[in-house]
Formats: sequence, structure tokens, C-alpha cells
Amino acid sequence: MNHKDKLLTIGQFAAMHGIHKKTLMWYHEIGLFEPIFIHPENGYRYYSYHQSSVLETILLLRELDVSIHEIQTFMQNRSAHSLKYLLEEKIADLDTQITHLHAVRTLLCTHRQNMDTLLTMDLSEISIVEKEERCLVTVDIDRDTTFEKAVELITSKTEKYRLGHLHKASYGSMIPAASLLNGSFDGYSNLFIEIPFLAYQSGLHITPGGKYLKAFHKGDWDMLPKRYQEILDYTKKHHLRIHGFSYEMGINENVIDRIEDYIVQIEIPILE
Repeated sequence: MNHKDKLLTIGQFAAMHGIHKKTLMWYHEIGLFEPIFIHPENGYRYYSYHQSSVLETILLLRELDVSIHEIQTFMQNRSAHSLKYLLEEKIADLDTQITHLHAVRTLLCTHRQNMDTLLTMDLSEISIVEKEERCLVTVDIDRDTTFEKAVELITSKTEKYRLGHLHKASYGSMIPAASLLNGSFDGYSNLFIEIPFLAYQSGLHITPGGKYLKAFHKGDWDMLPKRYQEILDYTKKHHLRIHGFSYEMGINENVIDRIEDYIVQIEIPILE
């Protein structure tokens, strides 16, 4: 077997690596990856099996969205140190993307769960559910806080914690359990934003893990006090004690056009 028999045609080499031969032709044209031999008479390109590891490195970097310019720079100064640095940088990028995708998946699951709830819910029911601890970004409000001021506060916190778009979040309002027990059913103290996979940071509000009362209210917000009274009556009947805050969150905003159809989910931690 002579030297030429040991070489692979451009088609064979491309097929071995699962790419189109035009990709190899382009890599050659830009000086990124050249054939080991070019026939002087017909210009056919030939490659050696020993070039496979270099090509696979290039293909891996392309799969990681490394630019051609970055790869060219790396190939001109190829070393274990430079590859390690480049891979560490891309691993960090991937970790960020994975975290983002996990957050998006969690948000989609929350929306799907809300839709399941809407399709099966009994608005009159009050139930006990188990909840995990979670982190919330909160802003302080009171009865005198205007809508414009609330928007300003939310915007400020969004920028502070780099929360991005609110469509990636769940948000709502909070009433201290103590206020409810005192008959102050409109004593809202906070607005909250919940971002999936938000890491704990100083200043965040932590909701306790454990059992919660869960109820719903549909329609006119002026009737929310009546619903809260029903919840308090339920706690007395079943010898339960609420504590912390009541967390209110709309669950059907993206599928309604009329405020009369708006459904608020109410969750309050309890002690039995």
C-alpha cells in the first residue's frame, strides 16, 4: 500500500465525521483546516485519519457557538493551556444557559399547573397543600402607595437583582397574617416577584416550607374580604393557626380579557 492509499478523499473524510464535504472545502478556503495533500493535476483534496482529532476539536467548538475568528486564533496558538481556557469559558456559558433553561422549564410547568387547576378547580374549596421554601423579591407598600409608585418600586428591584423580563416571573401581593386575624383584609404590606432558580441573596424574602391553606377568589376584588372571612372560619373549624403572610397571585391573566374573570390564588402558611 503506497502513501496515496493511506489517504481519504474529501467525501470519505467528511462522511467519517458526519459533515458535508462543502464544510471541509470552506474550512480550507478560510485557512482554518487544510487537507494534508492536494493532487497537483486535478486539485482533489485528501485527508489523513490522523487529522481527525483536530477536526473534531473544531467541530466541538463550533457546536459550542465559538466563532470562526476565535477558533482561528486558537488554532494559531494551539496548546493545552489555550484549549483549557477556551473550554472553561464555554462551560461557564453553558452553565448559564442550562440555569436559564431550567428556569424557563419551571415557569412553563407553573403555567401548565395553573391551567390544570383552572380546568379542574372548585372555587369554593379550601384545601391544605405542602409547599417548599422559596425566595421572593419584595417591595414594601401600604394603603397610600399609588399604582405609579408600585411600578417604580418593582422596576427598581428588577434592575437591582437583574431579574430581566417579568414574563419569566410569577408575581403577586402579601398581607400579614396578623392583619387578617385583626380583620384588616386590605392591609397589604408587600408586592412580590418570584423568579425560578433565583439564588438566595441578602434582602430576599423567604417563604417557609410546610403546610399552607390554599383557596381561590374569582371576580371583584371588593369581595376578597368575604373570602378571607371564609378562610378564617375554616381555620377555626379545623383548629388551624395561620402565620407569616398570605400570598396572593393571579393564575389566569394570560387567558382572560375581562377583570370579572380574574382568579386570585391565596396561600397562607398554617400550624395545626
